[in-house]
Amino acid sequence: MNDVDRRTLIGRGAAVAGAAVAATAVAPALLAAPAGAAPATRTPRAAGATIRPDDPRYPLLTTGNNQRFVARPDYIKMITSAADAEAALEQAFKDRKRISVRSGGHCFADFAANPDIEVILDFSPMTAVGYDERMRAFTVEPGARLLNVYETLYKGWGVAVPGGICYSVGAGGHVSGGGYGLLSRAHGLVSDHLYAVEAVVIDAHGKARTLVATREQDDPHRELWWAHTGGGGGNFGLVTRYFFRSPGARGTEPADQLLTPPSTVLVSAIDLPWEELNETRFTRLLKNWGAWHEEHSAPTSPYRHLSSLFNVSARAHGSLGMFTQVDAGVENAEGLLDSFLTAVLAGTGLKPRALARPNGELPAMPGLHTPRRMPWLQATRLVGTDNPTITNPTSRGAHKSGYMRKNFTDHQVAALYKHMTRADFHNPDTMLVLFSFGGQVNALAPDATANAQRSSAFKMCFQTFWSEQKDDDFYLGWVRELYEDFFARTGGVPVLDERTDGCYINYPDRDVADPRRNTSGVPWQRLYYKDNYPRLQQVKKRYDPTDFFRHSLSVELPRR
Repeated sequence: MNDVDRRTLIGRGAAVAGAAVAATAVAPALLAAPAGAAPATRTPRAAGATIRPDDPRYPLLTTGNNQRFVARPDYIKMITSAADAEAALEQAFKDRKRISVRSGGHCFADFAANPDIEVILDFSPMTAVGYDERMRAFTVEPGARLLNVYETLYKGWGVAVPGGICYSVGAGGHVSGGGYGLLSRAHGLVSDHLYAVEAVVIDAHGKARTLVATREQDDPHRELWWAHTGGGGGNFGLVTRYFFRSPGARGTEPADQLLTPPSTVLVSAIDLPWEELNETRFTRLLKNWGAWHEEHSAPTSPYRHLSSLFNVSARAHGSLGMFTQVDAGVENAEGLLDSFLTAVLAGTGLKPRALARPNGELPAMPGLHTPRRMPWLQATRLVGTDNPTITNPTSRGAHKSGYMRKNFTDHQVAALYKHMTRADFHNPDTMLVLFSFGGQVNALAPDATANAQRSSAFKMCFQTFWSEQKDDDFYLGWVRELYEDFFARTGGVPVLDERTDGCYINYPDRDVADPRRNTSGVPWQRLYYKDNYPRLQQVKKRYDPTDFFRHSLSVELPRR
């Protein structure tokens, strides 16, 4: 039983099904598991392939979804189990190889793919989703893609996690960074429902071990669980399984252990043409959207069951696109949606059209300019499976983020209008994505999880996509100018003040660590982690004492 920490076995009475299987079970008294329940096991798996430069698969696996970032590793190791991860980690440590970790490959920065990387540990073969009776928790392996997670959980047990819309994002990075989606205003972040992690860590002598860390107060590894509730991927170890059980879950029925999504949702998709916009109308539209979210960001707001994704696309696209979803089972769902749309469009004179062609992260949804009811999973597929801009595997991209606690200022809207309408900018695949936040996300204290942003009204992602390397300087320059102009009052970044609340680690941006771009004097660590950063450093010191897991924005060991 060398794959599970012996202190966990002794201190918490866990039973282990074998090194190759790496399945865990914990004492019934601690987890209130059903009497006599047997530990869940996983069928032993053969070790994953090792792919070297002469392998025809090598070019595919040296990069992720953003073609700006490419690695030239000695090899890519496909990971199939905790035992496989242990062996791969020990070998890389012994050989003094610089490693990176990848699940779905959607990292916006160079964490997984860059020229310094010598070994990529790829978890895409680990895609299982299931239920562990002994843990009373649903299990998700890191390589599982989000839509497959939703499909399996909902069809099998009628449950869900409040995750993102992009179907091909891997669970590994999504969960560890916090994770959010259209259900988050009603149910919080994905990591708010994380009960435990199974993680492979390595000590100062190069010995790997597999730990199971839970949120139980007496778990000796509870801090390792906490670090994975928003601390970001590639920082502390190799997650080989996530366990999900909602706080407060009772009983033994699987369907009672995790949130129940809406049976049906009421959805709206509208197109707002740039030809009807001038700066006055644009300003009113953006401020309407921001004001509504500022007013309705409280955890108990009756509008917490409504969430909107607003693509404020560049004029080169021709229109702006907005998708809104509300739980059709709540009282007055139609009235909530109508009230929201009325508030957003008030005083603009805009006449919404059908969303007849894709707009940024939104696919074409021509039949939804008149709101329509549909099953929740059907709506999830509709939005998530055909967003060709964000999922184009041949594109290059730049991304920047910000949490907003208050509405836009006049300067911020003016900056956005100026850059989105620049005469020399002709790229239609460019947008500021505004995403509803607040609601139950704001119900927790900032230190309850590693994700510290718990007082925001909405979240922003500035992004542009292009195809040719020769255009890198132009597009990177454009998005930098927009972002730094937008946050000119606070040194080019969303500082921690009454209006803004830092950045999202799952939208990593190396520029915030560059004093030429971030002139605020606020270090990047505070922008992403706020007051939680020193605590994350202590987790790093305990579980990764040699800083073996590192990347361009990784948690650093505390200074002595």
